[in-house]
Amino acid sequence: MGYSFDRRFEGEDFDDIVARTREALAGKGFGVLTEIDVKATMKKKLDEDLPPYLILGACNPPMAFKAIGAEPKIGAMLPCNVIVRDTGGAIEVSAVDPVASMQAVDNPALGEIAGQVRDMLQLAVADI
Repeated sequence: MGYSFDRRFEGEDFDDIVARTREALAGKGFGVLTEIDVKATMKKKLDEDLPPYLILGACNPPMAFKAIGAEPKIGAMLPCNVIVRDTGGAIEVSAVDPVASMQAVDNPALGEIAGQVRDMLQLAVADI
């Protein structure tokens, strides 16, 4: 089983795909709680160059509330990360598969919630 679902955009602008990703996430009820500019961080901390690479920490509050209710320590695995990165020939968007990431937690109620979030994230990625 893979741990993400991905979509590639050939000949597209990085910033445009980031904006479209944010819009698609918002359209499915996700807000972006965190943003990590990996390219800038690696340059600042290691003086290493990377192509554009952004991590968006996406959260759907009603689903997060359900997940925390079912498994109080699940916050250690939230939010759902979505990356936008320049692969050198395309811009790729990858979203974590919550079902795959939650397999370590033995809680059927959480598995059901993760399945719902996966469906929502898959639709968001498809809408970009």
